[in-house]
Amino acid sequence: MVRHFLHDTDVFSGGLIPTYINIQKLGLYDTFWVMVLPFSVITYYIIVARTFFTTGLPEDLWEAAQIDGASTLRYFFSVVLPLSKAILAVIALWSAVGQWNSYFNAMIYLRNSNLQPLQLVLRNILINNQTASSMMTGTAASEARELSDLIKYGAIVISSAPIMCMYPFVQKYFNQGVMVGSLKG
Repeated sequence: MVRHFLHDTDVFSGGLIPTYINIQKLGLYDTFWVMVLPFSVITYYIIVARTFFTTGLPEDLWEAAQIDGASTLRYFFSVVLPLSKAILAVIALWSAVGQWNSYFNAMIYLRNSNLQPLQLVLRNILINNQTASSMMTGTAASEARELSDLIKYGAIVISSAPIMCMYPFVQKYFNQGVMVGSLKG
């Protein structure tokens, strides 16, 4: 049951309908947690992190920690995590961008308008504005289209601003983390 609770535990998910049924059965439908729990584990990120841990950290570190008497947890928190800042920052950025841009899941699993994320609210504003401007004719239509375009551009800036503010904090790790597992020439 826990295996199917997480959305992407397999490289290929079961699809929309089985996921919807699982979310209904778990009582997550139309709750805050439907946006957090089922989509928090993504297999690709696990594969990237595993690749880093197996290729980026020499086994000599583990042997040295064992000789010094460090337990597995001590080794993980004292050695592995500090050396993994780059990959963790990249995965955090990818996860944040993926969650931030996700409006489809909210469209499917949320009916309460108070729980809808900003992306879905902006999408609804754009669709309503586009529909209203397409129903007009003449000078009013051209003014409505200009207003529609302004609203569209404003929505893009508003929806991109939080991610753009987050990027400078992880930028120094980004190049190093993205190159994990690549061929060195």
